[in-house]
Amino acid sequence: MTSNKKRLLSGKVVSDKMDKSIVVSIERSKKHPVTNKIIRTHKKYKVHDEKSEAKCGDIVEVYAGRPLSKQKFMYLHKIVNKNALNK
Repeated sequence: MTSNKKRLLSGKVVSDKMDKSIVVSIERSKKHPVTNKIIRTHKKYKVHDEKSEAKCGDIVEVYAGRPLSKQKFMYLHKIVNKNALNK
């Protein structure tokens, strides 16, 4: 029996210029195997935002789903923290 739990990733909205789409930058940290330093990496994902709710600077949760286009396969789950500058 398989579970239907989706893996939620959180990141910051970098761009909201597209229609029904946003660009989210997700930061990950891991320890380097040799030097034992913490390495932070960023990756940008195009995310489907049906109602165009999220604005630039918001912290959002996203999950992976079926592909909608060549580059867009992530979906907006919820907005965790609204940016105070957008008000």
